[in-house]
Amino acid sequence: MRTDQTFTTGSEEQLLAVSLELAAANWKVALHDGRRDKPAVHTVAQPQAAARLQAVLALIEGHREKWSLPAGVRIVVSYEAGQDAFWICRALQAHGIECYVVDPASIPVERHRRRAKTDRLDAIKLVINLRAWLRGERDRMHVVHVPSPQDEASRHLMRDRGQLQKEVLQHHDRMRKLLVTVGCWHNVDHKAFAGQLACGQVMCHDGAPLPPELRERLLRECERLALVEQQLAVLEKTRQASLPSPARERIDQLARLKAIGPVGASRLALELFWREFTNRRQVGACVGLVPQPYNSGESQVDQGISRQGNRRVRALLVEIAWCWLRYQPDSALTQWFNQRTQGTGPNRRARRIAIVAVARRLAIALWRYLKDGVIPDGAQLKST
Repeated sequence: MRTDQTFTTGSEEQLLAVSLELAAANWKVALHDGRRDKPAVHTVAQPQAAARLQAVLALIEGHREKWSLPAGVRIVVSYEAGQDAFWICRALQAHGIECYVVDPASIPVERHRRRAKTDRLDAIKLVINLRAWLRGERDRMHVVHVPSPQDEASRHLMRDRGQLQKEVLQHHDRMRKLLVTVGCWHNVDHKAFAGQLACGQVMCHDGAPLPPELRERLLRECERLALVEQQLAVLEKTRQASLPSPARERIDQLARLKAIGPVGASRLALELFWREFTNRRQVGACVGLVPQPYNSGESQVDQGISRQGNRRVRALLVEIAWCWLRYQPDSALTQWFNQRTQGTGPNRRARRIAIVAVARRLAIALWRYLKDGVIPDGAQLKST
C-alpha cells in the first residue's frame, strides 16, 4: 500500500507529527501528517550529533514541502527518554519545534507471547501514539518533565559525591580482603595505613613481610584511594558555592527541620524539589511511593508501591522517614506511625510497610513546607 495515500480526517488539527527512535548507529525518523494511511519512515546515520540532528530537520522541512503543508504548520516531535537525555529536546525547541520526551514504560504494547519488535515498528507506533496523545488520549503515553539545563547540571554534584563515597568504601574493602588472604587483619581505614605499608610495618600472620606483588598492588590501591579522597574533599568544599541561589534556599529551608541533615536536604532539593508540582498526588507519583491496586472482577491484589520515578529519592525518603521517627517524636507523622504499628509486637514487616507510607506523607509535607511555608504538624525546627 502506498504511503502517500490520503484519507479524510474531519476537523482534526493540521499538524506534522514526528517520532525519533534513537540508537547509537542511526536514528529512525517517522513522520505523519494525519492524511496518509501510513507514516513515512527514514533513517539518519550521520556520525556526528550535530549533523544527525540537522538531517532530521532537513527531513521535516522536506516532507512539509512534499506534503504541501503551510509554512506555519504545527510540528511536534517525540522520542523516548534514554541515554541521550534532553539535549535533543532543547535543540529542537531552539529551532522553534515543539518536542516531548516520553516515558518508554508508559507506551502500551501488545500482549501476545511473540510480537514483532524493530526500530522501524517502534518509531511508527510512537508517532501514532503521539497523534492520539495530542488529540486528548492521554493513556497512550506519559510525558517526562524536562528540567532546565541548570537543574540537570546541579544533580551531578550530589551524584558524584555518592559515587566518590562508594569508591572509597570499595578501595577499603578490596584492601581488607587482600590482606585477609595472608592472615593480616590490619585496620585499612586508618589514615596512617599507607605510610605503614610503605615502611614495611604491615606483615603476614607469622610476621613475615608481605609478598612484593601484593605489597605493590596495595600501594597502588592506596594511591587511588588518596586521589578519590582528595576529590571528595574538594567537592565538599565547593558544593554549596556551585549551586544556584534558589537551590541553596531550598536546602537551607529543609535543613532547618530536625531529622534532615545538609546532605539529605541537598539531595532532596536537587533531585526532587527542583520541579513544580500541582498537587500532592503528583508528588507521591513522582517518587514512586503510591499504591498500585489490581482489581478486576473478583480478583483483588495489592501490588505494593509503583516504584516509578527517581529511585535515589525513594531510598532517601525512606531513610529520612526512619530518622523522622527518632528526632521528631511529637510530630503528627510519628504519632500516626505509632498508632498504626501499635500491637504488632516484633512484626518487622508491618513496620517496613508503614514506613513507606510515612515516607510518602513526609514527601508531601516537605513539598508544602517549601511551597507555602507550612511546617509539618508537630515538627520542630533546629535551634539556631
